[in-house]
Amino acid sequence: MPANTAAWLPAKGVKLEVGPAPYTAPGAGEIVVENRAVAINPVDWAIPLIGQMIFPWIKRPCVLGEDVAGVVVEVGPGVTRFKVGDRVVGHALGLKKDHNRPAEGAFQAYTVLIETMAAPIPDSLAFENAAVLPLGLSTAACGLFQKDYLALRLPTKNPAPTGKTLLVWGGSTSVGSNAIQLAVAAGYEVFATASPRNFDYVKRLGASAAFDYNSRSAVADLIGALKGKTLAGALAIGEGSGEACMDIVHACPGDKFVATASAPVSLASLPDRGGMSASMMARFLAYNVSMAIKSRLWGVRTKFIMGDSLAGNEVGKAIYADFLPEALAEGRFVAAPDPIVIGKGLDQIQAAFEAQRKGVSASKVVVSL
Repeated sequence: MPANTAAWLPAKGVKLEVGPAPYTAPGAGEIVVENRAVAINPVDWAIPLIGQMIFPWIKRPCVLGEDVAGVVVEVGPGVTRFKVGDRVVGHALGLKKDHNRPAEGAFQAYTVLIETMAAPIPDSLAFENAAVLPLGLSTAACGLFQKDYLALRLPTKNPAPTGKTLLVWGGSTSVGSNAIQLAVAAGYEVFATASPRNFDYVKRLGASAAFDYNSRSAVADLIGALKGKTLAGALAIGEGSGEACMDIVHACPGDKFVATASAPVSLASLPDRGGMSASMMARFLAYNVSMAIKSRLWGVRTKFIMGDSLAGNEVGKAIYADFLPEALAEGRFVAAPDPIVIGKGLDQIQAAFEAQRKGVSASKVVVSL
């Protein structure tokens, strides 16, 4: 049995501690992956600071992390899609309420994944590039395709045009980069917001038009550009995105739904000691009240995306089994955004947290293992 090591979030404190961890054999429908690269998401460094407020079921000590890429070392009973030695990317579910165990966290040498939340990757795709995908891909897919969200048509190899336009606010983010590609592969036109330096980037991913989210006229510009089009709804990513998308969806014909993928305020301003300031709490409350009032008055539905909710339903299989493997192999879907590799080894994850917290643009922080 291999010796395992993990970057643990201890019972007390906000800093990770690298130490021994049990190696867990796969159960039915599971695989064990020897991780070669892991990626960092905002939720990873936010949990040590405000974890009990957003994930009250998490029991410390725990192993954080969702994004892994590596090599299969063991398969469980009933697994047919993978064999030992396969190169894979996968969404680790250690934080999911009905999983919630250290064996399924990403930040360790060996992670247990469920078969339907992993996909083979081509030899041409480096582990560091593949690792940027899972949570961004899953979150985008949840918001776009699940029946209780936008319920868009699923992506296919040769999609027929739907005649509808999707708004992706925050197109150069990890979630946005995946959402643009998934929506285009499902037959939707995409309008995306980004900073001007990333306009070409979102267009390369498939957006037909890009708008500056920092512009005071961004909402009006989008409403004007969408004249004569039918909205498929909006995916809101980033601070201020929910309110902006609500205004646009209200003013345009089409599906009146905003799927939100971000907190209403920047988590980067969380105190280092943990907890949330009174001003942040006030902004959260004001946002929730404002969105609730507009939703009721305007008839626009809105819902926050839990990025792991596709695990075990038809969307998880549709993305990780039916679409992604062939799309990656044929180059129809690219691993985006590009990785920023901070270092090598589990002891570099804390530094990677700090790098991600400072902010990145059209990129994702990765640690090689």
